[in-house]
Amino acid sequence: MSTNDDLKAASNVFGALGNPVRLRILLMLMDSTKPLHITAVASNLKMDYGGVYRHVEVLRDAGLIQVYEVGRSRVLSPLNSELIRDLITKVKSFSKKR
Repeated sequence: MSTNDDLKAASNVFGALGNPVRLRILLMLMDSTKPLHITAVASNLKMDYGGVYRHVEVLRDAGLIQVYEVGRSRVLSPLNSELIRDLITKVKSFSKKR
């Protein structure tokens, strides 16, 4: 039986993954061989820094990415990449069966 905390954590993860921009950010980070500066992510998405950072905060709060500072820059890296990739694959499979 899941506890309320477990359900809230799962809801946060699914909520974070439910936005196309956040999903693109996460996939970009998982496809990279090294952590990415948030400015590089913003440039790739053709979005401003502030807009990307708001999405990054949601991903971080859901435990999907790590954000750390290098000098004055914020650098992003995914957490649990294999689990996330597996989850995305299963969701795609589920969507195809509907």
